[in-house]
Amino acid sequence: MSIIIDKLNYIYSPGTAYEKQALKNINLVIEDGEFIGLIGHTGSGKSTLIQHLNGLVKATSGGVYYNGADIYDADYNLKELRTKVGLVFQYPEHQLFETTVLKDVQFGPKNLSLTPLEVDLRAYGALKQVGIPDDLIDASPFELSGGQKRRVAIAGVLAMEPEVLILDEPTAGLDPKGRDEILDQIAKIHNERHITVILVSHSMEDVAKYVGRIIVMDHGMAVYDGAPKAVFSHYKELEQIGLAAPQVTYAMHALRERGIPVTTEATTVMEAGAAILAVWKGIK
Repeated sequence: MSIIIDKLNYIYSPGTAYEKQALKNINLVIEDGEFIGLIGHTGSGKSTLIQHLNGLVKATSGGVYYNGADIYDADYNLKELRTKVGLVFQYPEHQLFETTVLKDVQFGPKNLSLTPLEVDLRAYGALKQVGIPDDLIDASPFELSGGQKRRVAIAGVLAMEPEVLILDEPTAGLDPKGRDEILDQIAKIHNERHITVILVSHSMEDVAKYVGRIIVMDHGMAVYDGAPKAVFSHYKELEQIGLAAPQVTYAMHALRERGIPVTTEATTVMEAGAAILAVWKGIK
């Protein structure tokens, strides 16, 4: 197993007037190769939680274990952990700083004591994986479109060859086409490299389409954890904490209430189409 989170608590500004408990007794096991969606309203603890996974933030109490090792042990190598658990922040273009796209992606591998050839191979390979064409490799990253900047930032993390890729709202601010392109690329990387992917998102449609497991955060607690169909079956409870199920879920329940015997488990347009077609064929 890759990551174990054990009775994790985190308090901001303890002992002051601004004290706030951001995480409350989180217990999770994240297995190798999973594609997980982490959802919750603003302030639910999503971003705080993922920053614990590579040691950027230290828990007030509780533990985080990576491949069986306690990352809070005094002799644990946090620098090495951060090469294995890669985190792409929201608005990752803010992470770009070099003069060219290639140099930006090379920056991380250069700090791994690799040979120049190995650095180049990793950088070129990562750029190919995220779909950056050759004619942009020598361009300034600041001249790229928003979606292209996101791809370069993700490539910079992939060039470190992480075992876990965490993305905090990687499609924020993008148009629907740019959002789909980024998420399709992430799904492709997950399938090809078999790495663990944790996707933080506000979009129920996105997580329903791409992930195999959903963790729902509310007021610092993990309140639901399971397959998308199981989690979204609680759509009325999700509404009470400021979330919702995919629109397809509501549409299928509306059809069912009108006497059409469709399954209400569909969470994607494709699943809904198949369910409706099955009923139509049955009627014929």
